[in-house]
Amino acid sequence: MKADSRHYSYEVYADAETARTFDERRFGGPIGDLIASEQGRVLASFVGRIDGRTILDVGTGTGRAALLFALGGARVTALDASQEMLAVARQRAAEQSASVKFLAGDAHRLEFGDRSFDVAVSLRVLMHTPRWHTCLAELCRVADRLVIIDYPSRRSVALFESMFRRVLHAIGVRTEPYRVFSRHEIEEVFTTQGFRIRSVHRQFVLPIALHKLIGSRRFTSRVERLLDHAGLLAIFGSPVTLVAERCVIS
Repeated sequence: MKADSRHYSYEVYADAETARTFDERRFGGPIGDLIASEQGRVLASFVGRIDGRTILDVGTGTGRAALLFALGGARVTALDASQEMLAVARQRAAEQSASVKFLAGDAHRLEFGDRSFDVAVSLRVLMHTPRWHTCLAELCRVADRLVIIDYPSRRSVALFESMFRRVLHAIGVRTEPYRVFSRHEIEEVFTTQGFRIRSVHRQFVLPIALHKLIGSRRFTSRVERLLDHAGLLAIFGSPVTLVAERCVIS
């Protein structure tokens, strides 16, 4: 049995219905499509040359990032603790004729040698995982050059949603009481592992739930552009996606 296997992050995503509907809930509608396209653009920008790279996608879920890299010519290994999510990912890969090596595994104990991959990617994992320090250290261990992660910022409205969900979870409501992070605590782990943050992307100032409720891609793009010009995105933007690179010791 996996360590922490009773943690909500294992139980929720082991549900077949959750796996089947995940993409539609996360990336459905005009705002979901905007999130997906922006995520793809950011990932491609962070990795740079994709063709020929070896990439590990940890917590691949339904395989969205893994497929992006595989279709770009990378040799991709994608890992998830949920067999149900992996089943959806394998089906999507087959439909797109994408070559991805899908494996069941735990982000806390990656069964690969040190510096086995050019790039290690992990999206929407640290916010849910029981022991995020361990997961981030493992990503750094297996990555030869780059580590890409994302997280909800503590300096955003995600802080209040996270607190609310924790209260609901404590009284027995089935929800995901995710964790929020500061830039400092993320950077501290990277520094300990011999990495430095190279680039950061912040997505929205206003809550994603609000944008989805309004449901207008034009509204979202215009309002978030204005907030960015006002300097608010750099301070309060969330989720945060960043790329860290291994430091070269001369």
